[in-house]
Amino acid sequence: MENLRKEETVFSIHRALATFGAFPEVEVPSPDRGGAAPEDLAAMVTTAMNLIAWAGTAAGVVGVLITGTMMAISHQRGESSEHMSRLGLVLGGCILVATAGPIVGFFFNAPGA
Repeated sequence: MENLRKEETVFSIHRALATFGAFPEVEVPSPDRGGAAPEDLAAMVTTAMNLIAWAGTAAGVVGVLITGTMMAISHQRGESSEHMSRLGLVLGGCILVATAGPIVGFFFNAPGA
C-alpha cells in the first residue's frame, strides 16, 4: 500500500513538472521490422545454433564410445556394473539433441527449419 502511494506521488510530481514545461514531450521513434530480426543477427544466431548442434552430436558420439569402452573393460574383468543405465542416459541425450531443432521449428514455425 505504501509503495503504491510513493509511485503515485512520483507520477504526480512528474506530471506537475511536465505541465510547467520542465520535461518537454519527445517522440521516441519505434522501428518497425515487421516482427523479424535483423539479417546479420539472424545469421549469427543460426551459425551459433548450428555449432551447438554439431557439438551436441559430437558429445553424444563420444559418450556412446566411452560407455561402450567402459562396458567392454568391465566385461573383460568379469565385473557387473550399471553401464546400461549410463548408455540409456547417453542415448536419451542424443535423441534430445537430434530432435531439439525440429521440435522448436514445429512449435515456433521458424523460417528455414
